[in-house]
Amino acid sequence: MKPELIPDEGADRPFVIRPYRKAEFAQLYFPDLTPRCALRKLHRWIERSDALRRALYEEGPEGRNEQTFSRRQVELLVRHFDEP
Repeated sequence: MKPELIPDEGADRPFVIRPYRKAEFAQLYFPDLTPRCALRKLHRWIERSDALRRALYEEGPEGRNEQTFSRRQVELLVRHFDEP
């Protein structure tokens, strides 16, 4: 008798644009890394694009040191990097 495969429920859910804690959002892109390492890597990606960095932190009310990405920031990141 073959074992029954259990589908990964997370794979069927569509990505939702909403506010995310920064580490949580980073782990969507880098699920195999710790939250801290994933966040560092995402910040390196952001720093490589001056236009994206300005749009995230200088063109809106959100600050660089906030603990979350706003819905607006998530939309910008997904537009720039594609869905996680």
